[in-house]
Amino acid sequence: MKNIAFYIASRYLLSKKGSTAVTFITWLAVGAMTVAVAAMFVIISVFSGLEVFNQNLISNLHADLTVKSSSGKTITDLKKISNILKTNKEILHFSRVIEEKVYLNYNGKGDIAYLRGVDSAYTKVNPIDSTVFYGKYPTFEYSNEVIMENSLDNRLSIPVDSVKDFATVFMPKSGTGIINKEEDIYNKKNILVTGVFPGNDQLNNYIFAPIELSEELLQLPKNSAYQIVIKLKNPEHADRIKKDLLSSIGKSVDIKTKQEENAAFWKMINTEKLFIYLIFALVIFITTFNLAGAIIILQLDKKLQAKSLISLGFPLSHLRKTYFYTGILIVVLGVISGLILGSVLCFFQLYTEFFKAVENVPFPVKIVAKNYLIVAATASLFGISISWFFSKISKDYITKS
Repeated sequence: MKNIAFYIASRYLLSKKGSTAVTFITWLAVGAMTVAVAAMFVIISVFSGLEVFNQNLISNLHADLTVKSSSGKTITDLKKISNILKTNKEILHFSRVIEEKVYLNYNGKGDIAYLRGVDSAYTKVNPIDSTVFYGKYPTFEYSNEVIMENSLDNRLSIPVDSVKDFATVFMPKSGTGIINKEEDIYNKKNILVTGVFPGNDQLNNYIFAPIELSEELLQLPKNSAYQIVIKLKNPEHADRIKKDLLSSIGKSVDIKTKQEENAAFWKMINTEKLFIYLIFALVIFITTFNLAGAIIILQLDKKLQAKSLISLGFPLSHLRKTYFYTGILIVVLGVISGLILGSVLCFFQLYTEFFKAVENVPFPVKIVAKNYLIVAATASLFGISISWFFSKISKDYITKS
C-alpha cells in the first residue's frame, strides 16, 4: 500500500488525462516552474559573476590586509612592525604606501589626482604593473617616474615616456604663518609619465609613483608610511591573521581586510543580490499557483476514479498523498528542467559572451554549486507547501454527486 499512492500519481502525470485542458494545465505548471527556476538561476549566477568582476576591479587598489595608524596618518614604530611582518610565515609580501590628494598641471591644464607612492615591493602585493597597456612601469631608478590612469592622462594630454615633456605635481604645505612667496604654499615636483593603466570606479584619477616622491612632496623622513599593504599565502585566513597581528603589534595600528576596506561597496552589492533573490522568490511563489490550479483541475477530472477507489477501501490519506505526490512530481520535473535550462544559458554566455552589459563588456557569469542549492530549495519549499495545502480534500467532496 506504501507505493500505490506514488504509482497512481506518476500515472496521473505521465498518462493521458481525461481532457486536453487538464493535460495542458498540468504541463503549463511544469513549464512555468521551469522558466521561473531557470530565470532565478541565471540572475543569481550573473550576480556571482559580478562579485568576481568587482573583486578583480578592486584587486589593484586594496590588498589582503591593510595596516594603518590608529592615531594620525604616519605609522609609528615602522621598524618593529616590519620585523613582525617578516617573521609571520603566513605573509608572502608587504609594501609601504603613502597616498595623498595632489594637484596636477600640464601646459595650463590642471586636475585633482590621487598620488599613491609605493615601494619596489608593491607589485608583489598588487600587480598594478601587469595592467599597464601603454608604456612601462617605473624602474624606481628615479623618484619622479610615474604611471597614470588613462582618463586622467587623456584629459591633460600628457605625452608618455617623453623626456622633453614633464607635468608638475603640487602638494599643499601644512602649517601656519605668513605666506611670503609661492614656495610657502606648496611643494612641487616635475614628473615623467612612463606608462598608462586603465581606470575604473575605484582607480579613477590615480597616479602611482615611487614612495620617495610622496616623501619629498610631504616632507616626510625616509622610510615613512601611511599604510602597509600585505599579501597573504591564503587570503581566506585574513580574519584570523588580522587578530594575530593586532595582538603582536598592539593598539598603535588598525588592520582591515579587503572586505572591510570596501565595506560600503560590498554592502551595496549584497543588498542588491538579496533584493533580486526576494523578487525572484516571489516570482516562483506566484508561479506555484499554476501548480495549485493543476492539482485542483486534476481532482475534478479524476473525481469518479477517486470515488471508486474510496468505495473499494482505498484510504483517504493515501488519496491525499496521491495528489500531493502529483504536485511533488511537477515541482521536481520543473526544478530539474529549469536548472538544466539555466545551466545551458549560463554556459552559452560563458563561451560566447553574447549578452553585453555595455559595449565590449559581456555580462559576467559564474556557475556555483551553492546557487543550485539556493534555487532548488526555494522552488521546492514553495512547491511542496502548495502541493500539501491543495491536496487536503475531504471525503464528502469525493462522495457527493
